[in-house]
Amino acid sequence: MTSGHQTHGAASGPRPLQTRALTREAGRARQLLAAGEWRPAAADSEAAARVLARLTAPLPARRAAATRTLATDRERRLQRILRTTLHHLDAGAVSPPAAALLAAVARAFLPWHTTPNPPRATAAPRYGTPVGTADGPAVPPTEAGEALLPDLIALFAVLASASPPGTVPLTPPVEPWRVQYAGRFRRYGRPAFEVWTAETIGCPACGGKAGPWTVTCDWRLISLGCPCGAVTHKHGLAFSEVWLLLPDL
Repeated sequence: MTSGHQTHGAASGPRPLQTRALTREAGRARQLLAAGEWRPAAADSEAAARVLARLTAPLPARRAAATRTLATDRERRLQRILRTTLHHLDAGAVSPPAAALLAAVARAFLPWHTTPNPPRATAAPRYGTPVGTADGPAVPPTEAGEALLPDLIALFAVLASASPPGTVPLTPPVEPWRVQYAGRFRRYGRPAFEVWTAETIGCPACGGKAGPWTVTCDWRLISLGCPCGAVTHKHGLAFSEVWLLLPDL
């Protein structure tokens, strides 16, 4: 997987995209597919096809009277890749290896979570470092994000077509992971258009303590362990609300 490496235009100087997980999971997916050790289920192929459509989407035709800019169109294309990836990741229908790959793609495209049209409500989920610094607004690293597209297009094209009708799915095991997280997790809801709610997750066994947590994941279930010894699976968090807040694994 080609990394975007250094970014451009941020007021605080160049910042790399988080591509370590993407490099690892893309390489693993290619090996499994090539060896026939992964024959994606229908849900995996459908998710791959939807993400592929976003990856290959052309920029809109330019119009002399258009108020939008080419920069905005480029940012919006990258943002739609992220949103489609998150949708299929959080739907919980894909297999563990597909979830690992989608999560890695989403992490790499995090700078476009709120760009170019951020949610209006202050409670809307914002993952990673907020865009903007004390010196001025940060510019998302568009060139670095677009540099990821050719390799991703090739990989997702294979994934989308790897299991023709009648193929018996074969899902390889994926290593679970565990990490310590000192921050807080928040569960977001959207009861109405442009209306967001946010609730901090607390331990159900010791009066609602909100961390630190031992986070364990087998790519199907996320467990949060409290220092009191209690482990909860009933936190109601979307997968991305956990994975995208953790250090670059």
